[in-house]
Amino acid sequence: MNTFFIEFRDPLFSIIVFFVLIFVIATVSYWFNKYRKQEDYKHLDKFLKQFTTLPSQNELKVLITRGDLSEKSWLLLAHSYAKNGDYEKSIEIYNELLKVVDQVNYRDTLFLLGKTYFKAGFLERSKQIFLNILKSNPRTPQALNYLVLVYEQMRDYTSALDVLEPLEELNKDILSESTYLKSLILLNDMVLSIDEKSIKLLDLYKENYQLTYMIFEYLFRVNPKLAWKNFDNSKAENIVDILWKIDKKDLNFDIISQNGYLRELYTARGDIKEVASSSVFELDVLIKLQQKVNATLSFEYICDSCKGVYPFAFTRCTSCHSIDKSIVELSLVKDYHKNYSEENNSFM
Repeated sequence: MNTFFIEFRDPLFSIIVFFVLIFVIATVSYWFNKYRKQEDYKHLDKFLKQFTTLPSQNELKVLITRGDLSEKSWLLLAHSYAKNGDYEKSIEIYNELLKVVDQVNYRDTLFLLGKTYFKAGFLERSKQIFLNILKSNPRTPQALNYLVLVYEQMRDYTSALDVLEPLEELNKDILSESTYLKSLILLNDMVLSIDEKSIKLLDLYKENYQLTYMIFEYLFRVNPKLAWKNFDNSKAENIVDILWKIDKKDLNFDIISQNGYLRELYTARGDIKEVASSSVFELDVLIKLQQKVNATLSFEYICDSCKGVYPFAFTRCTSCHSIDKSIVELSLVKDYHKNYSEENNSFM
């Protein structure tokens, strides 16, 4: 019997018991923590689901009417949905809010609904909302501005011009908008000939020297001689992508030889050999590595107002709606067109 108690007093036995207890405690703790994490994830998923799924129209009506959330909270939620491109949910919230908001906030909510319809592409609904706002509040510049955008998207440029008149009465600067819409009317005129359009566009351009890119993109495409004759060389950098893509047969080398930037541009393209370097990095690389690398220029377009970057040219920014604020940025890329041409020629 004494030997049995001696074994319990053995230090080795105590160490074994100690490690067994640690193992048991560690195992229990591990599985308990794993269970708690699973439960936490379930609660988190349930919580996040409230923000990814919108209640039905009837449920939404009850929630808004009940007033558990303030009008400001619902407006923030609708704005968040619209910002993420989920216009349907945003529109549903605005429509239900219009049934319960007071008269002070009604016009603002209606305006937000009109903007959301415009962004979602429901132009007719958007137009009707802005017209309703202006019917009771004719001196609302925000609604007038968006009505101009709606008419422009609907290609009703004459109506858009008419909307500019009350904006002018409100002392708003409409010169750029007016010139832009008049240019669109000319470009979309199916009766005028190309020559008549070109002359009228030039006359419009010479009134205030705006919309250089828009007007000369058309002129260099349909009548390069007229474009070169009336082109202001100081604005060459503003339309560098257009100049870069002109066919060699349409170049005016007399004008090019008189302008340093144009000499650099067409030396980089390989049409002439007038300069040995350029202050523009991309042009300098092409000049110094002429025929040694298969590279060309690529272009992207930055809005000078909102700093949005786009892969395509624009006259009106799709984000901030400013006009004639595009800046052309250069970059070097592989010339795939050259590779394609060489491959085609190799079969001849």
